[in-house]
Amino acid sequence: MSYRFKSVMLAGLLLGPVTLNAQNPDINYDESKVQPFAFLDPLITYSAKRVKTVQRWENERRPELLKKFASEVYGTTPSRRLATRYELRSVDSSALGGTAIRKQISVIWTEYPDLPSLDILLYVPKNKSGTGKPPVFVGLNYMGNHSISPEPGIALSTRWLPNRPDGKVVNNRATEAARGVQQSRWPLELIIAKGYSVATAYYGDLEPDHPEGWKSGIRSVLDPPTNQKSDGWQAIGVWAWGMSRMLDYLETDNLVDAKRAVVMGHSRQGKAALWAGAQDPRFAIVIANESGEGGAALSKRNFGETIERLNRSFPHWFCPKYRTYNNRPDALPVDQHQLLALIAPRPLYVASAEGDRWADPKGEFISARLTDPVYQLYGKKGIGTDTWPAIHSPVGETVRYHIRAGEHDVKRYDWEQFIDFADKQFRKAQ
Repeated sequence: MSYRFKSVMLAGLLLGPVTLNAQNPDINYDESKVQPFAFLDPLITYSAKRVKTVQRWENERRPELLKKFASEVYGTTPSRRLATRYELRSVDSSALGGTAIRKQISVIWTEYPDLPSLDILLYVPKNKSGTGKPPVFVGLNYMGNHSISPEPGIALSTRWLPNRPDGKVVNNRATEAARGVQQSRWPLELIIAKGYSVATAYYGDLEPDHPEGWKSGIRSVLDPPTNQKSDGWQAIGVWAWGMSRMLDYLETDNLVDAKRAVVMGHSRQGKAALWAGAQDPRFAIVIANESGEGGAALSKRNFGETIERLNRSFPHWFCPKYRTYNNRPDALPVDQHQLLALIAPRPLYVASAEGDRWADPKGEFISARLTDPVYQLYGKKGIGTDTWPAIHSPVGETVRYHIRAGEHDVKRYDWEQFIDFADKQFRKAQ
């Protein structure tokens, strides 16, 4: 069941001059050209029954939405678990100028010794504020563990990496010059000073990010594309699965509080973080930064990237069935606010950037806002306003949103909001 929902019903600010990309005439950046779209009520089941209780949400509506997102968008996650062992590679008790303990751990897939390991880089604050073990941010990085910090003790990744014009990655392999190349996205000193741990791994350990990447990744043994059905698992699902495997390890590490694990992802890893959080309730908080189409942004709202452009550019990310909606998003039986609602009642943060119109920031805000009825079932307050906020003016309580100035990236401002949000949510839980 659905009803027509006009985006103009929510007040907001235009993202600067309204222009169409001349090279992408099929992409709309004009708010006045956003057509009315079908809002799929998260609290109406596929048998047209209204959900009025937490019990019915959890026992009926939530499971059917999870199943539908698996069959139509992300692919069905294999139920078979891979046997693992954890190998401690190194420990530095005086990392980051003596403020942190740095550990490097490899997750070994014991049934498949030739499969690349999942190499986790873990930073834990030495001077913890308060009592007890620190909470931990969990996320995948884009350029290898060595890229998030220039510390020389971090192992240089030997995996496939996308080449860089600056020569820091040559012949798809990292060079020493690649150390710290993305450290601005991981402000470790800030995170550690605020009393949080950080666990990260290179997403290419799980599957290199190109159409043939599955051949050297997890899918080669769990769900090869050669055997796939329409709901076959693909890369976004693999990366989401990998975040849960990181949490498996963290549950065994007595330096961190795995019950206060915050899964965070940016861009395509924001999509994966949402799917990981929806499937794995062990993640206490879920954060998606500029996740856009296939992430937090509404698929049925024709602004910025589309399903068709997403699948054409990255055919290995989503299940084959998703491609059937390339030119007919209205036919898709789910929309992304319903994915966000699957996080309830756990805290959720959705973040956008003013210069990232491709990701449809307003569509991300509306999507977050539309989760409010589900959170209300649990007595939680979500976004709580129809007004798209101004730059650097976060809104919401258990569900929170901000849009910042700048481009598609993860900035210190974003992390400051994420940490503040986590602080408040964990204090509430005490």
